[in-house]
Amino acid sequence: MKIEFRENGSIGIETGGKYVLRQGDQEVVIEKPRVSLCRCGHSNNKPFCDGTHKSVGFVAPAAVIELEVG
Repeated sequence: MKIEFRENGSIGIETGGKYVLRQGDQEVVIEKPRVSLCRCGHSNNKPFCDGTHKSVGFVAPAAVIELEVG
């Protein structure tokens, strides 16, 4: 699994083909190879990024984390 913190932007996660979104007692499996999560806290579509970080002037460094899932 790769987690990419984009400079001044969102968190990109390579999902391996699908991910599970849990909200309370509900669980939704979504098949998508990559998702972008909000990092600035201003998205109107949390936990997902909607690009609001550009208009609010969010500033943060880039980083990459790679994890072996086994």
